[in-house]
Amino acid sequence: MMSLITPSQALTEIANKARNRRLAADLTQAGLARRSGVSLAVLRKFEQTGKISLESFLKLALVLDVLEDIVKILDLTPIEFSSIEEVLKDPTPKNKRGKIK
Repeated sequence: MMSLITPSQALTEIANKARNRRLAADLTQAGLARRSGVSLAVLRKFEQTGKISLESFLKLALVLDVLEDIVKILDLTPIEFSSIEEVLKDPTPKNKRGKIK
C-alpha cells in the first residue's frame, strides 16, 4: 500500500494534533510536562518538530487519554470471507516472516 504522507509530514501532523489535544484539555505545556513526567524541554521540542522518543510520546498519550487508541493502531484485524472465491482472490501474504533482508 502506498502512503500519501511522508514521515516528516506525519511528525508535524502528530505534533499538531497532540498540541490541539493538550489545549482542548486546558493544559499548559508545563502542566502536561509535570503530569506526564516528560521534561518541558522535550515537550516543547516535540510540539515544534514532532521529534520525541517513543517512551515520552506514550507518557504524553496517557495523560492526553489516547494511549489505548495508539496501542490499538497495530492490532491486526482478521479478514472475513463470505465465499471461497474471496479466499482465492485474497492478495494478503500467507507467511509470517519478513522477506526483505
